[in-house]
Amino acid sequence: MKRTLFAALLLCLLLSACGGETVPPAPEEENPPSAAPEAPPEPEPTLEELEEAALRALMESMGLEKKVGQLFFVKVPLENALEDVATYHLGGYLLFGKDTRDKTANELIQNIASWQTQAVEYDTGVPLLIGVDEEGGSVVRVSSNSRIRSEKFSSPQRLLKKAEGELTAVKEQTREKSILLKALGFNVNLNPVADVSTNPGDFMYDRTTGGDESKAAAYVYAVLEVQFRYGLGSVMKHFPGYGNNRDTHNGAAVDERPMDTFWNQDFVPFQSGIDFGKRHPLGPAVLVCHNIVNCMDPELPASLSPEVHRILREDLGFDGVVMTDDLDMGAVKTYAAGGNAAVLALQAGNDLVVTTDYRTQIPRVIQAVKDGELAESIVDDACLRVLRWKLELGLLERTEEGKLVSALVP
Repeated sequence: MKRTLFAALLLCLLLSACGGETVPPAPEEENPPSAAPEAPPEPEPTLEELEEAALRALMESMGLEKKVGQLFFVKVPLENALEDVATYHLGGYLLFGKDTRDKTANELIQNIASWQTQAVEYDTGVPLLIGVDEEGGSVVRVSSNSRIRSEKFSSPQRLLKKAEGELTAVKEQTREKSILLKALGFNVNLNPVADVSTNPGDFMYDRTTGGDESKAAAYVYAVLEVQFRYGLGSVMKHFPGYGNNRDTHNGAAVDERPMDTFWNQDFVPFQSGIDFGKRHPLGPAVLVCHNIVNCMDPELPASLSPEVHRILREDLGFDGVVMTDDLDMGAVKTYAAGGNAAVLALQAGNDLVVTTDYRTQIPRVIQAVKDGELAESIVDDACLRVLRWKLELGLLERTEEGKLVSALVP
């Protein structure tokens, strides 16, 4: 045993002395390659993504004529109001004094319900916007009817004076107004007036708070807050701010004020409302006036001006629905060559066209798309915003299958 160990030791010494290398150990058997890691599961789509997909699917199912019809928020015609809902695939009806005068609350409810049934059951399946100007004071399309309310809603100035500048009375009467309008079937109030006017001689003065931009901004936010709480759509008007300009119902008004005035004064209440919309799921729409604002666009009324709409979208960051003031006003007719006011309004960036002349204007818009004068993508973008607003208003709901359907029971 000792001799064997001595021989092994001697062999190792000899190999070391001769510079020999030790024999490396046999390599270990390589591990078999492991399976590739599984890809992480796709994240579940968010509610916003699901709603956006459903909105786009609904819009794409409509076809050109129905998409264009959705962009018209029109005055109720004297005849064939029911039939025209489906004939022109209308986006909504806007009621004025003639439509509410001498009617009982039940008669008004039945009229509105019949139009909604026509839209949902016999046309697009998408409920109508039903709007009204119920500002309080001199513009009261519903409360001017004593069969519906015993007295007219008060003007902003009167309410603010009652509470010595506090917004308590404004909020309380906006609450009463919202409850009444919703009960009658309205889903949009073209209110609040966001214009700033401190001069009693101004055309717009009586419809404003009569105070500076801070007072107007606080008023706008308070009205939006209450109307939102009751699910009533709001429309801020009249962008970019009416100022001291004359009435545009009968002719053009040219605003000579510098851009600084708008940033420091007129835009402040609108920015207040835009900020509100970013914090709440039901934001306001914005109505654009017909004033020619030289510092923005000296050639076109604001309602037809791409630059005015660019300022609203890009500089102020508004991403909701934009609508025209009534295109039948005298201030627009001169600028709408060939009677294509609605085409120009959509090209400028409006989503909704307010007009009486929809029976002429809707076919012209459709033809303008077919002729390549108006890009169909403009119609699509506007239609998506209108449908999204209707979803926010609770007029549409998403089914388990992911489709959008009417939320109204005919």
